[in-house]
Amino acid sequence: MAVQQPLLSITGISASYSHTIAALHNVSLEVRAGEIVALLGANGAGKSTTLKAVSNLLPAQRGKITGGSIHFDGHDVSTTSPSKLVRLGLVQVLEGRHCFRALSIEENLIVGGLGRSSSRSELAQDLERVYATFPRLKQKRRTAAGLTSGGEQQMAAIGRALMARPRLLILDEPSMGLAPLVVQDIFRRLKGLNQSDGLSILLAEQNSTIALRHADRAAILEVGVTVVEGTAADLRARDDIKAFYLGQAVTPAGSHTRAA
Repeated sequence: MAVQQPLLSITGISASYSHTIAALHNVSLEVRAGEIVALLGANGAGKSTTLKAVSNLLPAQRGKITGGSIHFDGHDVSTTSPSKLVRLGLVQVLEGRHCFRALSIEENLIVGGLGRSSSRSELAQDLERVYATFPRLKQKRRTAAGLTSGGEQQMAAIGRALMARPRLLILDEPSMGLAPLVVQDIFRRLKGLNQSDGLSILLAEQNSTIALRHADRAAILEVGVTVVEGTAADLRARDDIKAFYLGQAVTPAGSHTRAA
């Protein structure tokens, strides 16, 4: 039986900004179809740079891949425009809940469908799918996005990405600035899409607890270097990982305590 190729393959990439600031050093990662993979690490570890490299968005910020390669479904990302990547099914939700604040929630969602040249019937179908996933958006569909809560704006940003019918959904810090209950709700709904539709997800998160609870596998970055990879279950169980890389306190009964 032939081995299934990863949907996304990041192989030994290095990246820099403005030709001088090194941001990534030999980072490798794979996402297989139907997986949720978490990219963890502190602020400045290189998570966002990795995701922007995957979507070929680094050049827009004077960034550049200086080594290695990234392939999405067999396509070389470095030679594929961001708009074509979206049409191929690679869709990213950037950090910061970017919405068109003057447009209504529904108009924001429709923008996502226009990016893949959806027909009117496809837009209607996809809207109902998004509203079924995030019922709160249906209640707020006529409200200007700028007048909704942070959680609703994050749902709208994710919903807009879903309107493009992604095969790989990329999320950059989806929990940032949101209340814990809202974060749990969003992650639970994303996990539901993964299980029901087979949606593959790559997410960067500082909230390691919620990410490891829902992910299949994870990698931890530190100063642009991959320091640990493994299944989410294994990483959740390791006290040394929790103490040194995830910023979590280890219980007195644990076998490891952090050095002072």
